[in-house]
Amino acid sequence: MKKNITNGITICLFLSFAACSNADQDTKTEQVTTDKAAETSATTQPDAPMTNMDMPISGKILETMNTGGYTYLKVDTGSSQPWVAIPESQVKVGDEISCNPGIAMANFTSKTLDRTFDSIIFSSGIVGSTGGGHGGMMGGDDSFSSAVQAEGGSSAAQDSQAASGGSQAATTPFNEVKVEKAIGENSYTIEEIFTKTKELDGKTVRIQGKVVKYSPMIMGRNWIHIQDGTGDPMNNTHDLVITSSEEVNTNDIITVEGVLAFNKDFGAGYKYVAIVEEAKTLK
Repeated sequence: MKKNITNGITICLFLSFAACSNADQDTKTEQVTTDKAAETSATTQPDAPMTNMDMPISGKILETMNTGGYTYLKVDTGSSQPWVAIPESQVKVGDEISCNPGIAMANFTSKTLDRTFDSIIFSSGIVGSTGGGHGGMMGGDDSFSSAVQAEGGSSAAQDSQAASGGSQAATTPFNEVKVEKAIGENSYTIEEIFTKTKELDGKTVRIQGKVVKYSPMIMGRNWIHIQDGTGDPMNNTHDLVITSSEEVNTNDIITVEGVLAFNKDFGAGYKYVAIVEEAKTLK
């Protein structure tokens, strides 16, 4: 009898131990599966799009190198350590620096460095600097695309953006607005601007609209999107882009005057059927 009881206890203990072992194994298997899923997700994320940066990049230089007329900087901002490319400048490791906002590109390959950066920000230079610099990252008619081509690099993000065509890469969604047409002989609604773009190319135009997006100091200028309620969102003729050295605020109703350009191509998919440049706000 005692022997039977002892055997029964032994079997129960064995079964309990086996159950616990299986539970532990299931937990470990589940954890490994979860870790692999997370790893797979991290490695299969699509390339980040090319993005306009709205704030200066400030911090201490951790690494620096010069090539192709550019200075590459790894900057410790305190919260991140981005790479930044600026026109060739005299800087050194340990310097505190503040670079103008720029355009962030994913998977940028520098042929002169034979290196691919997971992400890099192309900036027009050091905040407050008036130096000429090299390439298309400065203002004027130079384009962001020229900056990339001058360095000799390439970008998957740039290729995918370029495939979009038109100005879709920079168009702001339609807003429910209704703004009166500006007063004056050279005044037009946004719809009229797109309708008469060819005949107005190179001419001074005046437009009134609501600021729906404002991106300061990219490629040496401020970028302003305005809408007045006219135009066709399906054809991207509802949103007019203006470049200016003047500052504005989102949601402001402004009247601007500038020179209209037809089929202006800044590269990287940012091609505008119509864009107003060197604009001044009218009081």
